Amino acid sequence: MTPTIVVLVALAVVLAAALYRQWRSSASLRAQLEAAALDLQQLQQTCARLAPAGVVQRLIADGVSAGAEASAERKVVTALFADLVGYTAMSERLEPAVLARILNGYFQRMSDAIHEHRGHISTFFGDGILAYFGALQPNPWQCSDAVRAALAMQAAIREYSTELAKEGLPPLSLGIGIHRGPGVAGLVGSRERMEYAFVGRTVNLAARVQSLTRVHQVDILVTEAMREELDSRFVLTAMPAEIVKGIAEPVVTYAVQENAS
Repeated sequence: MTPTIVVLVALAVVLAAALYRQWRSSASLRAQLEAAALDLQQLQQTCARLAPAGVVQRLIADGVSAGAEASAERKVVTALFADLVGYTAMSERLEPAVLARILNGYFQRMSDAIHEHRGHISTFFGDGILAYFGALQPNPWQCSDAVRAALAMQAAIREYSTELAKEGLPPLSLGIGIHRGPGVAGLVGSRERMEYAFVGRTVNLAARVQSLTRVHQVDILVTEAMREELDSRFVLTAMPAEIVKGIAEPVVTYAVQENAS
């Protein structure tokens, strides 16, 4: 082999090695880009559970602060407020691990019922649940969806109580108040923590209506604003008007019958 051929072979080997390294580098870069794209997709899907898709897109395009402020808008939303009856006494009797297990099972079953009827859970606090219908996207059937969710929640809590009874654990019962009204929806909070929330009198009244379930000894109560929008197939029973904290006029509520369709 002549010196010239040797040089050419050596150059070919060097070039081949360089091309191989470049190919390896490109493949690694492609893998990194694909992984980053997958992470971004998963992050967007996670964020979509907390805020509407349009809000998430503004956060990505404009940054958290600007996107949060731009997300705020006035809406008419149905608020559902649920609370366990007798939770405080039960929490004092049970071991922490047992109590946590009961609560986790309770929250999961309630979440399933709410999500199945196009609701969005805003907050868990203690044993309470605040959920919205029509907050994340327009929903002309939000009132009926909220009541169907409440009925599904009551059915789920009875089934769960049967399971708990087999373990010698106390049964659970639930009071639910539902109201429909205007407010401001958007991302609110501090630099460290933000959440998609609905702010206004509607939420306060839903909570007050929930407290009236104990007064009237019923499971589900809705307001007059709800009654006007509900499917006529729901069976409602008018309750006596009651004065509630923070509301000037007595509040008229309606109990939803369990055989409502």
